[in-house]
This record gives sequence, C-alpha cells and structure tokens, in this order.
Amino acid sequence: MSEPGILPSFVKGAWWTPDGAEAGAALVTDASTGAPIARVGTEGIDLAGALDYARTVGQRSLGALTFHQRAVLLKQLAQALTERKAELYELSSRAGATKADSWVDIDGGLGVLFTYSSKGRRELPNAQVYLDGAAETLSKDGSFLGRHIFTRLPGVAVQINAFNFPVWGALEKFAPAFLAGMPTLVKPATPTAFLAEAMVRVMLESGLLPEGSLQLVSGPVPGLFDLLRLGDLVAFTGSASTAEKLRANDSVQTGGVRFTSETDSINASVLGPDAVTGTPEFDAYVKQLVTELTAKAGQKCTAIRRAIVPEALIGDLIAAVRARIEERVVIGDPRAEGVTMGPLVSAAQRTEVLRQVGRLVEGGGELVLGGLGQPTIVRADGSRGAAPEGAFVEPILLHFPDATAEAVHTVEAFGPVASILGYTTTAEAARLVALGGGSLVTSVATHDPEVARELVTGIAAYNGRVLLLDRDDARTSTGHGSPVPHLVHGGPGRAGGGEELGGIRAVLHHMQRTAIQGTPDMLTAITGVWHPGAAASAEGPHPFRRSLAELTIGDQVRSASRAVTLDDIETFAAFTGDTFYAHMDEEAAAANPFFPGRVAHGYLLVSWAAGLFVDPAPGPVLANYGLENLRFVTPVSPGDSIRVALTAKQITPRETDDYGEVRWDALITNQRDETVATYDVLTLVAKH
Repeated sequence: MSEPGILPSFVKGAWWTPDGAEAGAALVTDASTGAPIARVGTEGIDLAGALDYARTVGQRSLGALTFHQRAVLLKQLAQALTERKAELYELSSRAGATKADSWVDIDGGLGVLFTYSSKGRRELPNAQVYLDGAAETLSKDGSFLGRHIFTRLPGVAVQINAFNFPVWGALEKFAPAFLAGMPTLVKPATPTAFLAEAMVRVMLESGLLPEGSLQLVSGPVPGLFDLLRLGDLVAFTGSASTAEKLRANDSVQTGGVRFTSETDSINASVLGPDAVTGTPEFDAYVKQLVTELTAKAGQKCTAIRRAIVPEALIGDLIAAVRARIEERVVIGDPRAEGVTMGPLVSAAQRTEVLRQVGRLVEGGGELVLGGLGQPTIVRADGSRGAAPEGAFVEPILLHFPDATAEAVHTVEAFGPVASILGYTTTAEAARLVALGGGSLVTSVATHDPEVARELVTGIAAYNGRVLLLDRDDARTSTGHGSPVPHLVHGGPGRAGGGEELGGIRAVLHHMQRTAIQGTPDMLTAITGVWHPGAAASAEGPHPFRRSLAELTIGDQVRSASRAVTLDDIETFAAFTGDTFYAHMDEEAAAANPFFPGRVAHGYLLVSWAAGLFVDPAPGPVLANYGLENLRFVTPVSPGDSIRVALTAKQITPRETDDYGEVRWDALITNQRDETVATYDVLTLVAKH
C-alpha cells in the first residue's frame, strides 16, 4: 500500500505542502476500515505571512464590498458547493458518517450559507456600516447628536474547529465573518481535515471568493497565538480544557484579541412529570434520546448526556430505549446498505470514549444498555462480524441511582453514551440540570405549560438554548442536538461562555460597536442615513420623479398645508367605522388627560399626509410597502392645519434586482410648527 501524501494547506493565495517527507505528520485513517487516507502536517508553514496576507489583501478585497454584495456571494458559494456535494458525501463516509450524519454536516453547512445570504440582504443595509439603535439628541437645538455604529474588525478571524462537523463547523463560523467583511483562516481538526480541505478546494475553484478572504491550515499551528494582535478574533470549538489554555494566552488576556469558545458540555434532556408512558411526549422523548445517542455516533457537542426523568419512569424509559435501538439501529460501515450508525472518528477516539465510560462507572454509574466490547457490525460488503480495525462502539446507557453523583455532571464520554438520572419534583430536575455547570442545550418534553414555565425559568441561565418538545411540535422540531443559524449556539460556564450564530448577532461579533458624536451633517455623512437637522434640498424635480441613480440622501418635498375640520373627522369616522370617543364625544374627549377635546384620527392625518406628498403619475416609484416607527406626538383639533416634509433618508439598491428600497423620513407638523407625527415610509424605486 502506497504511503498517503500530506494534505495541502491554502495560504497567501496558493496551495502549499511541506518540502519533502515529514516524519512528524499525523496519519489519518478510515474510521471503519483503518485504511490510510492522508497525512497531516505543517512543518515550515508561514503563519505570520498568512495572517499578514489576510489583514492586507483579504481586508482590502472584502472591504470593497457592501453587506449585500457579500451576501450574494454567500448564496453563490452555497450553490457551488451544492453542485459538488456528492464528492463531500463520499469523503464524509470515510470519517464514519452515515448519509444522515453527512446531511446534517454538509447540507446543514450549506443551509447556514443560504440563511446568512438571505438575512444579510433582508436585515443589513447595502452599505458597510451597521447602525445600532436610534440617534440620541444631545443638545436642545438638535445640533449635536450621538448614535452607535458597527464597523468591521481590521484583522483576521481565526477558526479552530472540532473533528465532528468539518463542513458545518467551518461554514457556521465563515458565513458571519465573511458577511461582516472579515477574512477567515480555517484550522480544521486533524481526523477530518481531509473533508475540510475538499470543501475549501471547491469554494476556491468556484472563483467566487475575494482574494485573501479564506485560507486553510491543514495541521498544527504552533505559535499562532503569539502572532495575533488587536483586531483579530479567534473562534474555537473543542474541549473546555483546551479552551482555557488558549484563553490564558497573553494575546487574549492583554493583547486585545477576541476569543469566543464553544466547548463540550454535559447537556440534559428532562422528561416532564406529565409525559408518562403512552403519551406522545414520552414517545417523542425516547425517539429524541435514541437519535442523540446514535447520530454521528454520539459525537456531538449538543448530544444528550443526562436523561433526567421522573423516578417512577426510569424502568419504562430503559425498556423503551432498548426496544427502539434493537428495532432501528444498525451499526456498521456507513457505505453498507441499511447502516444507521457508523463508527467513531478514529481508534484513538474509541479508546478515549471507553476510558470516560470507565470513569462514569467508577463514579456510580450502572451499565443498563450496551457494553464496552467490540460490537458486531455490518461491513462494507454486507457481511457481519467484529471489526477491530474500526472505531465502533455500541450505544451505551448508564443509570445513576444517586442523581447528584459528581461524575455524571462532570465527565463526558464523547460518543454514543448517555446517563439516566431520576427526580421527584420539577425543582429537583432544574437543580440537576444546573449541576452540569453550563450547557449548550437542554430539552424538556412536556405538554403542561406550567411545567414548561417552571423548568425554563429554573434552567435558562445555565443554557444557551432550551428546546420544548411536545405533541404539537414533535414532527416539526429541529431536535435537541441541531443548532439553527437563526438562533444563538453556545452556552455559559463549561459550554465556553461564547455565542455563535444567532442571525445577525453573529455578524456583529466580528465588528466593533462605537459611539459617534457630532452634527447631523457629520452623522449623515458617516452612516449614509439622513438625520433630522442635516442638509436637505427641496429644489428640482419631485423626489418621486427620480430613479435610484438620480436620488440622493436629503432630497425632500415640503407640502402645502391642509386644514382639519370637524366634518372631516366625522366623515372619516363614518367611513372607517372608527368612532372612538376621542373623535366623536367632546365631553368624554376633554376628560381624557391626553386630549383638549375632540381630535382627528391619527390615521386620517397619515392618509392626508400621503395625499400631500405623493406625485401621482407613473414613474420610478414602484410601490409603497409599509410604514415603520409611527408615533403620534401632538393631537390635532378641528381648526388646526397640517403639513408634511418627506426626506430621502436611506437608499438601498438591491444587488439582484432592477430596483431598490428608499426609506423616507416623514414629519407632520401643525400650524405652530409642533410635531404631530413622525414615521418612516418605505418605497420600492427603479434603479434607472
């Protein structure tokens, strides 16, 4: 058998491998057969040069793009990977992943790219600065304002990934960093680095990546942290002990390098007291527990490690789990037909998992399902038997008679292993969850809202995510162990104390929030959003006659005034059916502390305002699709008059369409120049 080659890295814009044979390179083998796949080593790699390349070339190429332009590229990258995902599936099976496991990793990763592409275009401006909150008026005359903005960090996002999700784990970090405009350096875990390398190769061969935006180091990175500096960010996934060592580095402690970690945690799943045998909740709980035991052979940072159930249901649960495993679980080579659970990622991982099971037994656990020997498996050719060359472990379930035993809350066997703990009250169940010291996720199976409320309020502070499972969402739930890009992934304490994903929140992790102060003109220039008091022009054609190419921030229309009569108010009330007393009953309205007497409907005023500012002829304005931030400030009485000023506030071209969004600042005032109402008008406007 020929010696496998060293897996290449991609740094400084080119593929790189060490010169000559590298004695220290680690050998990666097939998880099922032990056949060699590749060697992994980085002797002689120029890490300092790679970081500098990201900070210069990568920052420059990404910095030239807006949020929307980066978002479009994320979608195109997802499409490029989708076209070639069969190659990734084939490699994934060599890491012990079944088709279902690979779907979670590969298609899950593609889903992250698609989601961030969509959210980036819907929730971020087509700009390079993100606004956080409203402007604050800091002077009586409005000449001095303040507001918070986010701008991208000037360094490199270093991601250090775990072996269990080489595609999803990389893409869930890459997508928000890329969208923020920050170049990424990926360091995959050795056992599955070959799959991460294939993914990066497909992305590079697509020709879509801006130069320097993505680099790959296939192997060790000694001394990397000494090369990091203020403006850089590290996103780590792995063991809690390794995270603590990295966090203690001077670059993090005193050098200003941001460090976020997602680490192993002793996640729990609570069976509610109402979820007795025969209920849909009990069945859903059993199904979920078996799934978390067997998916990725239990090698998930979100897997259930502690099944916390009512004391009276422990025997029923063990029997139900055993029956489902015997009926549904087939252990073997993922390439064999019918296999539902593959091996662990390596023989070394198998040894480690069994060692940790031994610690759990020593700590008071009793084996009630599975064993520590070589299981009978299905080989790739369909034959059955033991496979000592593979990393197979059968599902293992332990029971701890003492639910407070230290080992069950502190020792994690990172494989198909879970422990059952009994409780008698929901308060006790919540205390058992908390003994884990901080988790990524806890799930609760109950159909009783009061049980759900009590448990969530008792355990939320110890978890990054809580899943509520019952008969109504069992079919649609994404499951205990599946983070989604819309919600945060991370957790307190032992889980690392960091956050990833969570929609746009993860993008902002790669940016700096800064408070800026200045005049309305200065804030308008910096943010690309018009601020009241900044320069505005009502000269030239009506703003609705201007395309996106012609319209500028501050273009304005100021209307004539319109008088409000009692007849107008009553006509509007009769026409709409809105006969609220403040509009129809003088005595009752005057008794209200907010009104001087009968007043005009707020929606009447907004409707009239549209009539005052709209240019009715066909033109670049295609549609009005909403109002935001509407506030009624000063009541309008019969005999008052109103006028409106409409100002182009923000212009957002859509990258993939021939139109864009224009946000207009609408200000309605009365004859005394008092503010009557403020709101934003949203329109779709043709680019040309």
